[in-house]
Parts: sequence; C-alpha cells; structure tokens
Amino acid sequence: MNLEQSEWWSKFSADENGVILDVRTDEEFESSKIPGAINIDIYKGQGFIYKLEELDKTKNYYVYCLSGGRSGQACGVMNQLGFETAYNLLGGISQWDGPTE
Repeated sequence: MNLEQSEWWSKFSADENGVILDVRTDEEFESSKIPGAINIDIYKGQGFIYKLEELDKTKNYYVYCLSGGRSGQACGVMNQLGFETAYNLLGGISQWDGPTE
C-alpha cells in the first residue's frame, strides 16, 4: 500500500509492531537513513528474497528507497511472500523531511 510521507510516519510512530525497511544499496543506506531502519538491498535478487524470508511476517513493514520505485516493488514481493502489511513511502527518502541519521 502506498502512503504519503505524513501518513507513513504517523502510522509507524503509533505502531508497536512496526519495522522500517530500507531496500536501497549498502552505500545509499550508509550515506543517510531513517532512524531505526534495517537494510536489505532489493538489487541482491534472490539474496533479497532469502533475507525477507528471515523476517517476521506478522510485523508491519514501512518500506522506503530513494524515490519510491524500488520500495513499491519490494512491497509487491513481500505481499507475494505472505507478508500481511507492507507500506511503501511515496517519494522515498529523496523527498523525506522527517528525521535521518
């Protein structure tokens, strides 16, 4: 599900079962990230799938990338793998005005 930044962040902030997932490359992740995010690079192909399979599918995932394209794809893959809730951040971190580290 695609969410605008304000709704994405307010949902996450109120979600005790929420996990922020960054699907950018390691280099992108190291340059700046949303606090508390875990990183699984979607460009790793099958490795991305393996890493997703290690995650708890009952949690709610708040997914982002640079502009919202890769994270949208990642949400689709997660839904196919049986994840109940994956929210895509529209505009990605490039349009993010929330906290970063």
